Formats: sequence, C-alpha cells, structure tokens
Amino acid sequence: MNITHNYNPSTNTWEVSLSGEVDVYNAPQLKEVLHSLLDQHNSSIVIDCQGLKYIDSTGLGVLIGVLKRVKDNNGSISIRNLKPYIKKIFTITGLDKIFLIEVQE
Repeated sequence: MNITHNYNPSTNTWEVSLSGEVDVYNAPQLKEVLHSLLDQHNSSIVIDCQGLKYIDSTGLGVLIGVLKRVKDNNGSISIRNLKPYIKKIFTITGLDKIFLIEVQE
C-alpha cells in the first residue's frame, strides 16, 4: 500500500491517494496516517483510489472510523476513482450510502 497526501487550504480538504492493497496487515498504517492528517487539519477528506487494487473489511473499518471523526466536525469523505469491482464491495456493505462515491468507468 502506498499513501500520498496533500492539504488544500482553499477547500479545507485533505487530498489522499491510495494505491496497492489495503488489508489486515497494513490497515493500521492507514489509520495512523489518516488520524495524523486530521490532527494537523480536521477537515474533509477526498480519497483517490485510482491505484487501489484491493481493500478488505479491516480497511473498510478504518475508513468508517475516520468518517466518524470527520463527521464530528461537519466534514465528509469522498471516494473517487474506485474500480467497479471495489465499488461493488461498498454497495454490498451499504457503505455507498455513507461515503460520497465517484466511480471510474
């Protein structure tokens, strides 16, 4: 898994890019990075998943936990460029109702 991030002060948004696989082994690293970003600027997050190949339930749990913290400050998490087979996971679990999902065609 590779995580890059950039804070956009004009929109008060963290722009995060995920690539590779998010699973039980590296989900704690994702959680640590996202919470660290929110410690710096507690704002909305846009996650670009262009390079994301896989996410398991542990990774989804991390996103849900971070979403709770973001929503406490009236923010949101948008997820962009999900591959269709990963978007299906969000749909099956109902997470497409709590995250703003933009699909890659």
